[in-house]
Amino acid sequence: MSSLLEIKSSVLRQVQACPSFRRKTEEEPGSASTDLQEPATGAWKPGDGVEFFAQIRLILKKGEGRRGLPCPEVLLRSSSPAPAEPMDPNRGLRALTQEEVEMLYEEALYTVLYRAGTMGPNQVDDQEALLRYLQQVFGTSPEEHTEAIERVKKAKAPTYALKVSVMRAKNLLAKDPNGFSDPYCMLGILPGSGNPQEPGPHKEQRFSFRKGAKRGSPLPAKCIQVTEVKSSTLNPVWKEHFLFEIEDVSTDLLHLDIWDHDDEVSLMEACRKLNEVIGLKGMSRYFKQIVKSARANGTAGPTEDHTDDFLGCLNIPVWEVPVAGEDRWFKLEPRSSASRVQGDCQLALKLITTQRDTGMSQRGRSGFLSYLLLLSRLLQFEHRAQEPNSSSWRGELSGPAATVLCLHGAQSNLSELQLAVLHWQVSSRHHQTCTLDYGYLLGLLEDMEAHWEEAASLPQEQEESLADSFSAFSEFALRLLRQLRDYFPATNSTAVHRLELLLKCLDKLQLFQPSLQICPFETELNMDIAAALKRGNREWYDRLLNAKSPREQSGLKRLAGLVELVDTVYEDLQSCYGIYASLFHSIIKIDFFTLTFRQLERLVAEEVWALTEELSPKMTLEVASRLFELYLTLADIQRFWSSIPGRDSHTLALAGIHAPFLPAVKLWLQVLRDQAKWRLQGAVDVDTLEPLDASSKHSSSAATASLCFSHIQELWAFLAWPDSAQAQGLGTQLSQDLCEAALFYTELLRKKVHTQPRATGETVSEPLCVVLNNVELLRRVVGQALRGLAWSEGDAGLEVGLPRPLLSCTQALDEDLQREARTVTAHLTSKMVGDIRKYVQHISLSPDSIQNDEAVAPLMKYLDEKLTVLNTLLVKENLSRVLEALWELLLQTILQALGTNVDVSADFYSRFHFTLEALVTFFHAEGKGLPLENLKDGSYKKLEEELRLHKCSTRECIEQYYLDKLKQRSLEQNRFGRLSIRCHYEVAEQRLAVEVLHAADLLPLDANGLSDPFVIVELGPPHFFPLVRSQRTQVKSRTLHPVYDELFYFSVPAEACRRRGACVLFTVMDHDWLSTNDFAGEAALSLGNIGGILRSQMGGSTKAEQPVTLHLRRPRAQVKSTLRMLEGRTNREAQEFVKRLRELEKCMEMDP
Repeated sequence: MSSLLEIKSSVLRQVQACPSFRRKTEEEPGSASTDLQEPATGAWKPGDGVEFFAQIRLILKKGEGRRGLPCPEVLLRSSSPAPAEPMDPNRGLRALTQEEVEMLYEEALYTVLYRAGTMGPNQVDDQEALLRYLQQVFGTSPEEHTEAIERVKKAKAPTYALKVSVMRAKNLLAKDPNGFSDPYCMLGILPGSGNPQEPGPHKEQRFSFRKGAKRGSPLPAKCIQVTEVKSSTLNPVWKEHFLFEIEDVSTDLLHLDIWDHDDEVSLMEACRKLNEVIGLKGMSRYFKQIVKSARANGTAGPTEDHTDDFLGCLNIPVWEVPVAGEDRWFKLEPRSSASRVQGDCQLALKLITTQRDTGMSQRGRSGFLSYLLLLSRLLQFEHRAQEPNSSSWRGELSGPAATVLCLHGAQSNLSELQLAVLHWQVSSRHHQTCTLDYGYLLGLLEDMEAHWEEAASLPQEQEESLADSFSAFSEFALRLLRQLRDYFPATNSTAVHRLELLLKCLDKLQLFQPSLQICPFETELNMDIAAALKRGNREWYDRLLNAKSPREQSGLKRLAGLVELVDTVYEDLQSCYGIYASLFHSIIKIDFFTLTFRQLERLVAEEVWALTEELSPKMTLEVASRLFELYLTLADIQRFWSSIPGRDSHTLALAGIHAPFLPAVKLWLQVLRDQAKWRLQGAVDVDTLEPLDASSKHSSSAATASLCFSHIQELWAFLAWPDSAQAQGLGTQLSQDLCEAALFYTELLRKKVHTQPRATGETVSEPLCVVLNNVELLRRVVGQALRGLAWSEGDAGLEVGLPRPLLSCTQALDEDLQREARTVTAHLTSKMVGDIRKYVQHISLSPDSIQNDEAVAPLMKYLDEKLTVLNTLLVKENLSRVLEALWELLLQTILQALGTNVDVSADFYSRFHFTLEALVTFFHAEGKGLPLENLKDGSYKKLEEELRLHKCSTRECIEQYYLDKLKQRSLEQNRFGRLSIRCHYEVAEQRLAVEVLHAADLLPLDANGLSDPFVIVELGPPHFFPLVRSQRTQVKSRTLHPVYDELFYFSVPAEACRRRGACVLFTVMDHDWLSTNDFAGEAALSLGNIGGILRSQMGGSTKAEQPVTLHLRRPRAQVKSTLRMLEGRTNREAQEFVKRLRELEKCMEMDP
């Protein structure tokens, strides 16, 4: 036995481990993009459905991109440069005359030659380099350049001034008893001594306003300024601004003292009065009075409690001030080594010119205008020099250009706001003539916004100039937005980024609008943008309509163009939602998608309604095909709108648009049915019934069929017909067409395989295996396609399952295909019948001398070889079918072998019992083959019972016969009627009392619809009751509900009644006067549990008080099998039992 158990199929062990046959396209048969290969189309003839289904694939591919809401990652497919924006030279600043150019050139040269201050690290300090750069910018010859420099050098030098802003101080010394000070600043310009002082080893002694200057060197009154006193603080904030004239930039010095105010009479007021004294002599006398009130070194004695205390000073040479100005903290210094100070002071310093001897100044041109013209000239030159053809230039200026502009802006005393305004005006105008990066323009607006608090200080003419630049730029931007799709295509990430920056620029413009006294916009900018977008949408649609579907064309040509137009509109709406909508809504609060969708959807609806009305009377196949494709896109547009939360498609102009398309859809679906059959016919014609490739087990026609059915199901999903009643009619017809096509395909396969040549001696047909795999694949794909055809039935939707017509169609087709698979399986296994019979006969004829495993080994080896081949050729589901068919074939073959061998030894049956168990182990394969519950059902039970009975003695078989009768249960309790009896054992008399009361609902066995029933009562098994004969009741004529009330006694010992299988058998017969009695039914009652038989009731006679109702039945196969077993035995006891039953049957036929 152990050696036999090792003879298991390695193939069966792998059945579960191998994945079920399923290719990528079969896992997702709804997918439009598929790797499933079709046969080469070169073999097709026109009209075979290839072109038709190719068109379907194009439609599905188009629909694939419309599932769900679009996302930017899908739409942004290109990062190439953005399309060029329009450039208009007339939108720039006014062109200068030759005279104005020359004056501007001299202005720039004057700025460089008379520069003052210290150059920064990022500035060009080489004067000659700056002059050469200006020569290049203005394009002058060397001679002209030299002459211009000479003229400028002969001009009068500018008048310089120092702008000082005293901002704040921190961490000052506390001079008052309260722990604070009352600080103020006194500052002024100290005239230079001719040359800047060089540091030396002498003792440091710094100037102080309170100590005064040396005798004979009084400080000019116009050079002294004083801030306010800030009470009780060590971190005062002043933010006061002063302007000092500078006589000599190279030697003058800015001096600043910080004092703690203690005098009753404010020193600040006294110093201010100095500015009212005219002449050095008067000022000197007044200054002496101030000096007298100050103590030396800033210390106070007991008699001078109200003298101001020194807190620190600063000495800053004017020539050290950077040309661009500076705003920083300066550390306070002592006026002598004996002074103790601490803290820092923040100053903003800027060196400017107040008078300039240039042509621009003499003509009254302000520094603001001069800077604007100079910046424009430099910007044009820099753009041409660096990136002349680029739209991504961010206005990066070279070192010389930035230095020249810095010098001119500082000398012209332009504020940070004015500089930001000038750069915006010039750059925004330049952008309209030569495209710049919008990020650069946005940065200029942000820079201007950062200093916008100074907007009130802008002169009116400068504000007007700024307003004009805003108007010009917004007009230019609106022009671009009208052609949004041309200049900012949604598929170009670079262009979309430019659009985002442009919208941010427009949003910034709105921030400045309330602050300008002269408003640059007649209406709200948002309203202008919305109007521009609407106008642009209409212009774009009109251009598209004229290009795709001009109204002067015929209806059919217009229809083809209209399909393309609607597709383009859908793609545009996707772009609007996925790309543009978020930009417009988040930046300038415009619902661009709703605006565009409503406008374009209305325009499309108007065109479609008109054209469908024109084409309805001219319905042809070509028109229906185009209308079907057009409707799919229109339905996608409506679904697109509905898929957005809060949107209702019932309010659209396209609502109800499906109505005029219904005739076209019906016609198209009829064509689909015929085209599908042609496609399947052509696929089978070229099919060689060989696996498609190494990874597939089906043939090329199955791949084509699965694609066809999957495409049809996808089309239905895309169609999504909105009218539920119409959808039911369309879906029902389409489902019937699919079922018809599926059965048509199986019929084609059957005919194809019958024409295939068969190899001699071949027991496993590869073409049959391929056909079986094709049928299984078709069953799955068509089943899924049919389930995908479900339509909504009113408000219930699809939650309740498939609609009834579709469910019925699906179930019927599945049964048909399952039947077809079983038929093919039967053909496949029929080739193995002869071999299996031969090997089973080998087992039955094997002598008792050889071992059981040796007798079974040839059969097991044969099965292993064939199943190895089948596993290679079949998918898992079909392999299971073949295994089940082989299992049934083996069981029936063994049953036949048992039936043909009678009067054999017990070893014969033991060997087949061993064979049966070995086959169960083989086919189960440790759980990887057929389930045990499937193996041990049906014919297995019958075979196992026969084997068991053959191993039993004759008396055991007889007992089993009666036990089987007791085990029977009526499948339909009321089919054969009921019999009421009462039964008990009378202990005293040692007899069994059986009372037949009545019967009901018996079968009508006579021609008159009634019966003449009587009941036969007998005890069994006979060897339990050898002296007891059967008894019977009277015949009750013409009734189905006879009443007997007859009592029968059987003298039997109680011990015999208690034995296993002891029973009383009731047989109801229909008495016929002229022919054989008819069997009506039977029932058996076990004697072990009736009253009086149980040992506890041995004390006396007990009568059954309650009647028992028995349901009549007819002998089942199990009982008949036991009887046949006894008939085949030749021993006397078996023959006598069978003979007795035959005699009983004859008695039943006699008259009562």
